[in-house]
Amino acid sequence: MPRSVNAVASRARRKKILKRTKGNFLSRGNVWTVAKNTYDKGQQYAYRDRRKKKSEFRALWIQRINAGVRPFGLSYSEFIGKLNSKGMEINRKTLADLAMNHPKAFEEIVNAVK
Repeated sequence: MPRSVNAVASRARRKKILKRTKGNFLSRGNVWTVAKNTYDKGQQYAYRDRRKKKSEFRALWIQRINAGVRPFGLSYSEFIGKLNSKGMEINRKTLADLAMNHPKAFEEIVNAVK
């Protein structure tokens, strides 16, 4: 009995990967084995960086809050400590947005904490 291979499915699978690696440099976009490795590694980076993005944004918010409270004679850690002791629950994303875009409202929060 002859060997049966599903060439249609194999070709479709390869075309799918090659389509996704289109635009990569040299053989990374058109040689099957290299393109497959490139695609797999790219998916690993994407998975990792979806989680890493959250910590990068948190660090950015902390820097913006710190820059916003420095003119009032506070550091970030002092400000957050006093904020928590007053029982005010405002997340860092909101505080950073206020510090950048609404300085008057942010100043009122700082004065309420002091």
